[in-house]
Amino acid sequence: MPNTQPPPKHEHETLHFPPGFLWGAATSAHQVEGQNTNSDWWEWEKTHLPENKRSGKVVDQYHRFEQDFELVTKIGHNAHRLSIEWSRIEPEEGKFDEAAIEHYIQVLSSLKKKGLTVMLTLHHFTNPLWLAKNGGWENFKTPFYFERFVKTVVPRLESYVDLWVTINEPSVLVWCGYIEAKWPPQKKNKISAIKAMWNLSRAHKKAYRIIHQFVPNAAVGIAHNVSSFEAFHHHSILEDFMEWFMDISTNHLFYYLTGKNTHDFLGLNYYFNQYINFSGEGHFPEIVDIETTKKDVSDLGWEIHPEGIFDVIMDFSDYHKPVYITENGLASTNDDRRVRFLLSYLKEIYHAIQSGVQVKGYFHWSLMDNYEWSDGFSPRFGLIEVDYKTLQRTPRPSAYVYQEIIENNGIPHYLLKLLGHSVDVKDVLKKDQKA
Repeated sequence: MPNTQPPPKHEHETLHFPPGFLWGAATSAHQVEGQNTNSDWWEWEKTHLPENKRSGKVVDQYHRFEQDFELVTKIGHNAHRLSIEWSRIEPEEGKFDEAAIEHYIQVLSSLKKKGLTVMLTLHHFTNPLWLAKNGGWENFKTPFYFERFVKTVVPRLESYVDLWVTINEPSVLVWCGYIEAKWPPQKKNKISAIKAMWNLSRAHKKAYRIIHQFVPNAAVGIAHNVSSFEAFHHHSILEDFMEWFMDISTNHLFYYLTGKNTHDFLGLNYYFNQYINFSGEGHFPEIVDIETTKKDVSDLGWEIHPEGIFDVIMDFSDYHKPVYITENGLASTNDDRRVRFLLSYLKEIYHAIQSGVQVKGYFHWSLMDNYEWSDGFSPRFGLIEVDYKTLQRTPRPSAYVYQEIIENNGIPHYLLKLLGHSVDVKDVLKKDQKA
């Protein structure tokens, strides 16, 4: 009788990513530079946070950037995402600090000399203190102030930048500043939130136009926080409607406000999966507290859900734009968890690429442990561990796993054993097999 058993489906080949794929990590200026004294965040920290949760000197990258970029190259990255600090460059309204601009030229030049592709963010949450005192993003004039800033820095920096991010996570800035009100300006007001979102969208459009005036072939986008949503009951029309509404109002609203023609690529920051449930109590479905499900979470309580990054990439494929994962990472003091996180999320990105989406790069959050806004220093996101007393930098094992992936431009099968592949079930169960 012929052998009709089908061949095994389990493949042992490397999961290859496209040629030229960008592999890197991300930082933001306020979170790594230190002594950002002219910003609204620095001022807010002094009155709203205990001293041990204030940014202070952070990891002092303002002075140690060469050391950090040497580490970037040693662990194999071919790209890096970072931001410049508006409040350093324009510490007083209309007065630009030439020394600060020259500093950022040195920073970006260092990256280019090391052969790294540079993704530069122009606004990453923080504002000049003078701007905050003038109403911040509620002020109708703020997009014009931002336009003036962009006009000043782009011609000075354009030769060192490959990819431009105008604004990091505008929806998070609005949510945390004006809805949840746990960040500056800490103003819980829906009208203010609407004004801020509208002005952020105007600022992006102005910045997009300015960058293209100076650099006609520039690649410009935003880094947008996106979430995946799942209904508990897929036969529930109310839950399905809420899933659609949450996706539109959070993931896609900023693109609707700005128009797809002001985005040359989609920068996606992915951290959150949300479940939706209609219990019958009340009139509308609700977001489920992750504590209810007892799902695996990070040290910050964010669900670890690798399938979600596949879902959001496929959702955004409708825009027919190149995609970069501009942030994705895990807050954990257990680096073994970070290794599993990295492999499982990159596998899902691989599957999205195989499904036809033009994903062109991945930037892990974060390069190193840093200041995590109102959460202070306790969340550990870094591929590189930082001793905050000595500021010594030490690459974690996850950094070297990532290096193996980069060197292979893909996930070699032997690394999948770190997810449980090639583990003998009998050895795990430790059962007596003699019976």
